[in-house]
Amino acid sequence: MTNNILIRAWIWLLVLSIGSTGAAIAITTGNWVTLAGCLILVFAWAKARIILADYLGLAQAPFWRRGFNLVLGLFILVALGLFLIPML
Repeated sequence: MTNNILIRAWIWLLVLSIGSTGAAIAITTGNWVTLAGCLILVFAWAKARIILADYLGLAQAPFWRRGFNLVLGLFILVALGLFLIPML
């Protein structure tokens, strides 16, 4: 792995962390809470994919990356469903 890939991944992780922190701080009431929660979960999903692909080296193992992405996607969908159930 080159340092360039890791630095780019680190910058993306910082941007996504700032985005999720901003969403949590800026939106505190009303229907925007639902949007903020969904946005934070999507940011967490993107950060997990970056960590798995770049830091753990799954970019070189497409079979394992697909498997982890599938499990991670299902987990995020379940978490999103559990988050949205009380809104119904």
